[in-house]
Amino acid sequence: MGDDRKLTPRAEDFSNWYNEVVLRAELAEHSPVRGSMIIRPWGYTLWENMQRALDDKFKATGHQNAYFPLFIPLSFIAREAKHVEGFAKEMALVTHTRLIANPDGEGLIPDPASKLEEPLVVRPTSETIIYDAYSRWVQSYRDLPILLNQWANVVRWEMRTRLFLRTSEFLWQEGHTAHATSEEAERETLTIVGVYRSFMEDWMAMPVITGQKTESERFPGADRTYALEALMQDNKALQAGTSHMLGQNFSRQFDLKFQAESGDWEYAWNTSWGVSTRLVGGLIMTHGDDSGVVMPPKLAPYQVVVTPIWKTEDQKTVVLEKAEFVASTLRGERVRVHVDQRDNMSPGAKFWDWERKGVPLRVEIGPKDVEKQQLVLARRVTAEGQDRKEFLGEVAALAAIPERLLEIQRTLLETARRRQRENTHRVTDYGEFTRMLDERGGFFFAGWCGSAECETRVKEETKATIRVLPDEEFRSETPPERCLVCEGEATHEAVWARAY
Repeated sequence: MGDDRKLTPRAEDFSNWYNEVVLRAELAEHSPVRGSMIIRPWGYTLWENMQRALDDKFKATGHQNAYFPLFIPLSFIAREAKHVEGFAKEMALVTHTRLIANPDGEGLIPDPASKLEEPLVVRPTSETIIYDAYSRWVQSYRDLPILLNQWANVVRWEMRTRLFLRTSEFLWQEGHTAHATSEEAERETLTIVGVYRSFMEDWMAMPVITGQKTESERFPGADRTYALEALMQDNKALQAGTSHMLGQNFSRQFDLKFQAESGDWEYAWNTSWGVSTRLVGGLIMTHGDDSGVVMPPKLAPYQVVVTPIWKTEDQKTVVLEKAEFVASTLRGERVRVHVDQRDNMSPGAKFWDWERKGVPLRVEIGPKDVEKQQLVLARRVTAEGQDRKEFLGEVAALAAIPERLLEIQRTLLETARRRQRENTHRVTDYGEFTRMLDERGGFFFAGWCGSAECETRVKEETKATIRVLPDEEFRSETPPERCLVCEGEATHEAVWARAY
């Protein structure tokens, strides 16, 4: 990495490119604890912007925020058999409450007298402790529905980690609801899929395919899992979010019952759903280029950076005064703007710094621009046929900036949609599928007989999995007749891909 401005090209090594972008855009870095990350202010502000947008959407659909404990009794996790089986290899346990000096030498050891009667699990997900609480809160159908969400951290002891995409500790939101009927719970599950999709496409400019997971891929303890799958620039899929119809599985284990209008006692129906800081990785891999991150304006920490340029102290005074006026005007239009007043960097170095961090629009102001009453607008990305830089009169430029941000947002979504279309294939021949998977990657729509054997064969032979059984709007006009793998009768259309 001799040239600090040069990243590994995406086409040469996408994985290295991604790691370099995250580190050099100052989004996050590795912590001293293997598999964990430090989210730096630039990355955390991006996450905060995601959080605010999603939180508004949750509240608009009737949800409230709450908080539940980080520590969960091990017996709670063990109550739901599929749940404990799904998380057993990833759970971190607390067994003692204090340390003492090692009597046999240096260092500290757990104090045997502080051993807990029951180990505590560090939260991998919160279904169990939340439904235990719900069982105390619910007596009647009048107490339902409960529509809660929490913003929290969770720990899953991952073996292979990558910043944002898969870490041992990560930040997320997890929604947990309880309902009086199966139909109501199913509507809730699908409502959240719609909420996630609108956020991913309208805010992240990241198009997704939605559908149901197969039995082998569904959430442990769920009746049904619905997922949103996005396609990254290396043509691998990313599971961007999930929404689970849990049925009555957890309610039965935690005695979450209510008295119905009929007077009978019934078990509640539950859902859970979540997205995480994995979305930051998805944003990078969807839009980033060989210069660094590309931020959708709706989520960028700074939508506009004003870069004043000067040589003398007199010029500095005049240019900074104009820069502050421009910033104040834009703030009045609710644009997130920053004036880069650093005097230990050349203008070119500043330009490159903000380019690498993905700021959507840069405003350059030098002494001559002040004299001419003009501003220079530099876009991070352009649509076909657009110039990267515009020289506009000051009044016209200030009026144009909000529209330029909308144009950049639209350009990013249109580019990502076009790339997804170009890398979505409909195949009927297994040999063609494996060849194209190796040569191009992407989403592969094909028939599936519904058997676990065919699903497993593809996974073992190609490392591709069924990402979803797509919702109706994504399915082929003519349903596939034959299973891609065994050529038996197809009962489903499936979307296969290699994935993160």
